[in-house]
Amino acid sequence: MKGIKNKLTAVAVLTFIVFFGAASAAGALFPDEGEDTVIPEITWDNISDGTLGRRLTEGIAERFAFRETWVSAGSRIDSGISGNIVGGVYISPERLIAADVAQRPDTADCAAAVNEFAENYDGIVYFAAVPTSAGVYGDMLPSPLDRVTEKQQTDRLYEQLSSDIRRVDAYNLMKMLSDDRIYLRSDSKWTMYGAYCLYRTVIQKLGFQPVSFDKYTVRHVTDEYRGDLYSRTLYMKNEPDILDIYEYQDGASVTACTGFGNDGSEHECSLYDISAVGSEDMYRLYLGERLPLMKISTDVNNDRRLLLIGSECAAGFVPFLTQHYSEIAVILPEYADRPLDSYIDPDDYEQTLFLFGIDAVKKENLNLTETR
Repeated sequence: MKGIKNKLTAVAVLTFIVFFGAASAAGALFPDEGEDTVIPEITWDNISDGTLGRRLTEGIAERFAFRETWVSAGSRIDSGISGNIVGGVYISPERLIAADVAQRPDTADCAAAVNEFAENYDGIVYFAAVPTSAGVYGDMLPSPLDRVTEKQQTDRLYEQLSSDIRRVDAYNLMKMLSDDRIYLRSDSKWTMYGAYCLYRTVIQKLGFQPVSFDKYTVRHVTDEYRGDLYSRTLYMKNEPDILDIYEYQDGASVTACTGFGNDGSEHECSLYDISAVGSEDMYRLYLGERLPLMKISTDVNNDRRLLLIGSECAAGFVPFLTQHYSEIAVILPEYADRPLDSYIDPDDYEQTLFLFGIDAVKKENLNLTETR
């Protein structure tokens, strides 16, 4: 049976390559004339282990005029060859999972940057490293891919942080809730419910009682979201995701929300940008246009101020914090072009929460938190 399957696989791939050669020779697939195209060497080994399929899909497909058609077809072919791995993404019946986990950045420099921030800061520092869906559902990946897990990476980072920094065990919490709808199926990021689950733990560490779930009205704003993992595979068989917003009608209200660009410009913004629905970047629903700094004022009358430094996952987390602070400053280092204290004075805030997806714990992001 296995021999028959291997022969059928080889025939399928070779047939596809013949089509590819004929079509490219005719100029139908490559709109830029004169650009050299390198086809990987064709061997039985790289056909059977999926290497050829991946290289064709990831390398050559980017140059096709009809990329979406090609990648979608490549997803179907490559998933049959290499155990459902397409573009570094594992395809399961339930969800897409990032499978390019072998290369995880060293955390020593990242921890050193956070430690330096804490040493020069007058307030209390908290750190929450949030797993991606690959971390929570990593046991679904074929064992050869699961080399350094997100749990191991998080543990290593936490060991390197100063003892003065208060750590939040986001990994075990999210793992425990993995049967709930806490992560998007087509994206590495969490759902709003996933963000709410972590909020309940984080806000208690910050000194507040969480708002109970039944206080929120949950509104589905779209059921057609396909995220970053879908864009790498164009795999259509998984259902698209639902994006929600959470509203607390009887709770605190946002009185002002201002975003600041790297050029010093100011932009009026909001916790939820409904105009993002139907756009190419629907996850912009949460906090809107990505800017290096956002300041949010509320009618909470307690004069408590929080500095949140985070990555993309922080966007869906911020709305829950507005029930507890009179002011929140949100710094997204990925979108900043200079050190944090060029935008604000951290000492104006009594607490600082680092909220990073573990995949975004990178030297280039954390180094921007260093003060001059």
